[in-house]
Amino acid sequence: MLSAFKARQPGAPLRRVAFYELCRKLARGLLWTLVGLRVRNVERVPKVGPLLIAANHESYLDPPCVGGAITQRHVAYIARAGLFKWKPFAWLISTLNSVPIREEQGDSAAIRETLRRLELGHAVLIFPEGSRSEDGSLGEFKRGVALLVKKARCPVLPAAIDGAFEAWPRGQNLPRVFGPGVRVLYGEAIPYDELMKDGPDAALARIRDEVARLRAQLKAERGARAS
Repeated sequence: MLSAFKARQPGAPLRRVAFYELCRKLARGLLWTLVGLRVRNVERVPKVGPLLIAANHESYLDPPCVGGAITQRHVAYIARAGLFKWKPFAWLISTLNSVPIREEQGDSAAIRETLRRLELGHAVLIFPEGSRSEDGSLGEFKRGVALLVKKARCPVLPAAIDGAFEAWPRGQNLPRVFGPGVRVLYGEAIPYDELMKDGPDAALARIRDEVARLRAQLKAERGARAS
């Protein structure tokens, strides 16, 4: 029982696994209540083994909504280096498996740390757009992500989030609560060899296409609920 619990975060001490699990459950409860978070197909996330999870980026809500909704394992997060400036918050997100990355330039240290965690068997959540959407639309994926996917040599699972931009757009200090709701949809994990058969650029294009397809499905469902 204890070994299965620790396996959710390979190589981490028990206290860190327990702290993540506590924060995940608290965040999930708050998000379910305040922003109406609902998720589908979370069972598609493999329970073990290295995994990259690629999702669109609408707001600050995305990491806890996409990563924190996964119950069968813990997730590591790629986060902007600017979020680590305030030491108490830096301690919190570091303890919750966040890896700082400098957006302005290639960050080889962040890539090495991400690859190290994948080698340990972790799941890592990335937002290939690089930053939150300005208007809620899906942006282009950064080419550096193609290099990471190539070096990671692991499956990539696309995911999409919808409603987070409306709940907490850029420029707004706090999220809107009790709105129409935030939805997350997980796709199918794409094996590395299948993804890379036509090269890194084609792999990146496929990941974006899959995220766009999942996002379009969520938007269509939102429109159906509103009608």
